[in-house]
Amino acid sequence: MQLQGIHHLTAITADAAGNNRFYTETLGMRRVKKTVNQDDTSAYHLFFADGAGTPGTDITFFDWPAARERRGTNSISRTGLRVAQDSLDYWARRLRDLGVSSGTITELDGRASLDVEDPEGQRLRLIAAPDPVGQPWAHSPVPADHQIRGLGPITISVPDLAPTQALLTQVMNMRKARDYASPDGEGRVHVFDMGPGGAAAELHVAVQPGLPMARQGAGGVHHVAFRVPGKPELTEWASRVAQFRVPNSGEVERYYFRSLYFREPGGNLFELATDDPGFDVDEPRDTMGQGLSLPPFLEGKRAQIKAELKPLD
Repeated sequence: MQLQGIHHLTAITADAAGNNRFYTETLGMRRVKKTVNQDDTSAYHLFFADGAGTPGTDITFFDWPAARERRGTNSISRTGLRVAQDSLDYWARRLRDLGVSSGTITELDGRASLDVEDPEGQRLRLIAAPDPVGQPWAHSPVPADHQIRGLGPITISVPDLAPTQALLTQVMNMRKARDYASPDGEGRVHVFDMGPGGAAAELHVAVQPGLPMARQGAGGVHHVAFRVPGKPELTEWASRVAQFRVPNSGEVERYYFRSLYFREPGGNLFELATDDPGFDVDEPRDTMGQGLSLPPFLEGKRAQIKAELKPLD
């Protein structure tokens, strides 16, 4: 049993309209689904991805009126966004011209990278990597050759490696690949890969016992999800997680994918999510993400839900 890589990452915003502008207009990603948090329908759940909403390309946001994240350990601390090998100079110029603060292009773990934060402090890292390419979005303000191709790697911070490593390798069948010095000088970062490997299928674990415990909030990450092909495989994973006595949600139907949730020993929330059926299950691929989509069990409450949501576009 092997996970196939990063499926999606879900973060928190307290400014849905500003968040929508940044990810579509500045980063040039496509909004492939405008829906609500299925457990809190007063909040948007926005999905930004490649032109087709390919699994492994979407960063998503819950819109909650939260205070800013307090940074620290026990957190998902950095989201990698993959671009073409020769795209970082373009991105450095684009971000500078748009007045977005970013770092300098550096080599990290053998890959050229450029750190940037969104307006709420969400920590992103543009990574030059020859991993599988997402489908371009024809209406992006970013030329197709330079568009974001997908997620990965994802970095989490924990105070102690051993219990997290045990879960990753013994339960989730990840492989310990290597380690490198943390770019902020806080300890070592340990690389675990899965499935085909490469940046799209890596989890980086920063061991940072000297940091305070993070407090989740706007500009922070809620959870990271890993790819499972379909429902039969997810059921196998649910049985495996239960066999290891890891507390978990059981299988949850999210309509666009099916999920299983559990926490690693450092407290970070993990999700296993299926590649199918995808975001075009309830609307045409050409227009998905434009209107408000609701799973069937919420459709009867559409008027009430829509009345409670803030204007977005």
